Amino acid sequence: MKQELKKRGESFPVNRLSERAKILVVDDHPSSRMTAVSLLSMEGYEVLEADNGQAALNQVQVADPDLILLDVMMPGMDGYEVCQRLKQDEQTRLTPIVFVTALNDRGARVKGIEVGGDDFLTKPFDQLELAARVRSLVRQKQLNEDLDHAGQVLFSLARTIESRDPNTGDHCERLVQLGQTFGEFLQLPRQEIRDLMWAGYLHDIGKIGIPDAILLKTSPLTPAERVIMQQHVLIGEQICQPLRTMQGVVPIIRHHHERWDGSGYPDRLMGNHIPFLVQVFQLVDIYDALTHERPYKPAFSPQESLAILMQEVEQGWRNPALMQRFTEFVSSQQVAA
Repeated sequence: MKQELKKRGESFPVNRLSERAKILVVDDHPSSRMTAVSLLSMEGYEVLEADNGQAALNQVQVADPDLILLDVMMPGMDGYEVCQRLKQDEQTRLTPIVFVTALNDRGARVKGIEVGGDDFLTKPFDQLELAARVRSLVRQKQLNEDLDHAGQVLFSLARTIESRDPNTGDHCERLVQLGQTFGEFLQLPRQEIRDLMWAGYLHDIGKIGIPDAILLKTSPLTPAERVIMQQHVLIGEQICQPLRTMQGVVPIIRHHHERWDGSGYPDRLMGNHIPFLVQVFQLVDIYDALTHERPYKPAFSPQESLAILMQEVEQGWRNPALMQRFTEFVSSQQVAA
């Protein structure tokens, strides 16, 4: 029933959400566990139990709970390790985890935050506080899952668009890998590396709005056709703009055809008015296109591709300092290979 409502886009009233949500209570002390189970059952939740860390991991795999109340101090695998494992797993990273502990020191809370905990409750439970926090986090999980699902739809759409053009092959997949490795070479923050990787799939998503007669044309585009083709960056921006998780990717989608000297599109940005992450992506994108065969060109060697990019630097199209870093990166990759 819940899945059917989700497909129709209907919202869940709070009381219906609480009735259907599953809460896993993890505590090695039976009395503490029973207290939490009793309070949550009174709120209408389906409550599951585990008395140690490994049992909790097993329950998560089987039952897929909507929230986990996790005791910190347990023999063997403590709550911190359980939380860290779940947050590092792609399948369970969105599951809210509330640490429950008699400890009230700052160090315990800091460690809980470091391993990915979402909230804290102190024993003994306050029923109103427990109910409010659980209700809020269950609702937040639903919203996060909706956003995650929307992102997956975008990636699927991007792959479909790529498949429309048989000439690009696995261009997007290669961009994801190349964006990650170049981002790591530049020691970019993890969030920016993620944005580079996502842009590998999504940078041309706006081509869904470009007619096949123009998108797949092998001869040079007419001026009128070129104007239509250039609209793909604006269409892509409009598709991804509503998603908060895509805000770091949107500038790459819009600006990846700008040039250092201001001769690009759509906004004719110059120099460092082009966002740095866009400049990074441009080099990765062009280099991959140069080093792989297309109907209108052969595959160039890494050295030939770098030489062509240097010509673009001399023309004023690329950032000279960043191009030097990219040359160093390509050389380091060849040495490693």
